[in-house]
Amino acid sequence: MTEKKDKNVIIIGAGLVGSLWAVYMAKEGYSVKIYERRSDIRNTKISAGKSINLALSNRGWKALDAVGVGDEIRKFAIPMYGRMMHDLEGNLSYQQYGKNDQAIYSVSRGLVNARMMDMAEQKGNATIFFEHECRSVDLEKGVVYLTDKRTGINFEDQADLIFAIDGAFSAVRYNSMQKLDRFNYSQNFIADGYREILLPANEDGSYKMDKNSLHIWPRGRFMLIALANNDGSFTCTLFMPHQNDKYSFDKLTSKDKVNDFFKEVFPDFYQMLPNVADSWEHHPLSSLAIIRCYPWTAGKVALMGDAAHATVPFYGQGMNAGFEDCTVMSELIQKYGLDWQAIFDEYSRERKPDGDALQDLSLGNYFEMRDFVGDPMFLLRKKIEAKFSELYPEKWMPLYSQVTFSSIRYSVALKQGEIQRSIMDKIMAKSDIKDTWDNPEIINEILSLCE
Repeated sequence: MTEKKDKNVIIIGAGLVGSLWAVYMAKEGYSVKIYERRSDIRNTKISAGKSINLALSNRGWKALDAVGVGDEIRKFAIPMYGRMMHDLEGNLSYQQYGKNDQAIYSVSRGLVNARMMDMAEQKGNATIFFEHECRSVDLEKGVVYLTDKRTGINFEDQADLIFAIDGAFSAVRYNSMQKLDRFNYSQNFIADGYREILLPANEDGSYKMDKNSLHIWPRGRFMLIALANNDGSFTCTLFMPHQNDKYSFDKLTSKDKVNDFFKEVFPDFYQMLPNVADSWEHHPLSSLAIIRCYPWTAGKVALMGDAAHATVPFYGQGMNAGFEDCTVMSELIQKYGLDWQAIFDEYSRERKPDGDALQDLSLGNYFEMRDFVGDPMFLLRKKIEAKFSELYPEKWMPLYSQVTFSSIRYSVALKQGEIQRSIMDKIMAKSDIKDTWDNPEIINEILSLCE
């Protein structure tokens, strides 16, 4: 086997996944350069509420811990053990995510990205070149064509391998891979957009709500969510149609209309933030897209993270899936050594169904979060599932737990979730289920349907 010490890679994108992958490649003996279009975010104050908070779960922790960087992120990660639903009257109901010790973790995108850049430089010995824009790539020769945005100078660089980890609207994918014959690509924007709102801490720095819950205000066609930050604040995100709905962003055209909207639809939130309209324009209205493409590799280049499988954020798995790309690629390196053709072929072929499945799961969870989490029958359904899973864990792991608290392939979880939904539809169709749900006969019927 050829020694790896003289091998070098270029990573396009110093985001969460790109920075983590730099650590992985350095541990494999590769020299790493990262080219990043943005300026160094570590040189600016990273404040809460500047982007959707991220939910870090098992897949992400597994990838981080494999190269010894997980503990750095744990220093500011806030565990969330369940969902706290807020109804129109301000009543609260709670749904635990998994077992008592299972949690997803609220983390600031900016803080994680800054820390991951530190890790790339310190543990990965990577050199990060900021304000360097990738114009295109020669896929077969491994040549990257770049522009130094500070000087306007165009130049090129070359490496044995190139990893395009430059986000949903990847320049490498758009300018190079999408020009390939039989390269499949689709970009679908959903009807809903999002706008962020910062809910500050109380004057004494304490939280206005339970910090260890993911708060949801489900309103049928739309919803508001809130995740805690370390400074006592919450990063809140309103997901709602852009237009053509009774409640849509295009109707909120003045401070009075914003205030009236929150008073009517989120009254308990408005009580906590009566000046919501004053900060309404502090964060832009953003769109949400699902991007699918195939193949994910060509020549010396591989797409990873959102560049390969950008999804909507409703399962909290975008970052986790990107980190899991690192796990999968690393396992293939152990399997094939330096046979990168074999690595790329299997990565593209085997990982693609999981990217597609996650996108389907993410859309499905949006409907669940906005439409059903406040529905008593939905909560009863989850209670029955939890009881059966506790009695027969080898026969039933709830879909949410498969996705969030395991490393089961997304594609496998999706198929198993469809089977479970079919079983529970039959159980919930019983006319007396509200009165009989706790009877042994119900559990026995689920057991027989699982056979």
